[in-house]
Amino acid sequence: MNFEDILYDKADGVAWVTINRQQVLNAFRAETVDEMVEAFKDAWADRSIGVVVLTGAGDRAFCVGGDQSLRESDGYTGKQARSDIGLDVEDLHAIIREIPKPVIAAVNGYAIGGGHVLHFLCDLTIAADTARFGQVGPRVGSVDPGFGTAYLTRVVGEKKAREIWYLCRQYGADEAVAMGLVNKVVPAADLVAETKSWAQEMMAMSPTALKIAKASFNAETDHIKGISALGMMSLALYYRTEEAMEGRNAFMERRKPDFRKFRGDRPS
Repeated sequence: MNFEDILYDKADGVAWVTINRQQVLNAFRAETVDEMVEAFKDAWADRSIGVVVLTGAGDRAFCVGGDQSLRESDGYTGKQARSDIGLDVEDLHAIIREIPKPVIAAVNGYAIGGGHVLHFLCDLTIAADTARFGQVGPRVGSVDPGFGTAYLTRVVGEKKAREIWYLCRQYGADEAVAMGLVNKVVPAADLVAETKSWAQEMMAMSPTALKIAKASFNAETDHIKGISALGMMSLALYYRTEEAMEGRNAFMERRKPDFRKFRGDRPS
């Protein structure tokens, strides 16, 4: 399979999906999302594949979310998408959860914004000791009103999830493992080897048992998919506002956003 934005390899029963846009810290655009979905579909259909690994190219970033340089007031520009926001990211979230095989996020650097959501939607996360985690949405006029918020509470708890979204701070790998956001932290040089080791350990397990286990884990939170659909519609409307564009423009201009004018005396 030929891809432009990702690398896709299969070996020893493991499929590796690598976001390959290093020039923008592996930020995704519409094409990137579509290619990842296609790679996951292939891994799903290939019965020789038992585990999927999601990671980022290079040593700086796993993924920093949507490419803000492609975001306009009507959503992300570029390839036509079914979603009103211009990215079919709901499809990507769904297939990471629904593929009946364990998915490991191998976080090699920044996992920020939409990239942060991708890693914690994976079944397991192994992080390099150089990894950084966090949200940025409210700072750039965006939010993930679905799995990115509701499911995060199941991972780290309600209070911590609200802190992550409301304050947009970054957390080191040790902090991430302490809050239950990451399964294991290893030296950066050992990340690939450790990920392969975990994958091969799962390859020795019953594939049907793993499939049933994953479906049962997901059952309690599958309702979030409906919340996400409604939320993304709201997000598309929000993107059309001056307030949302102030966040995006400030990011592109490397300045602090000024949201004060959107508070004023308006009712909360």
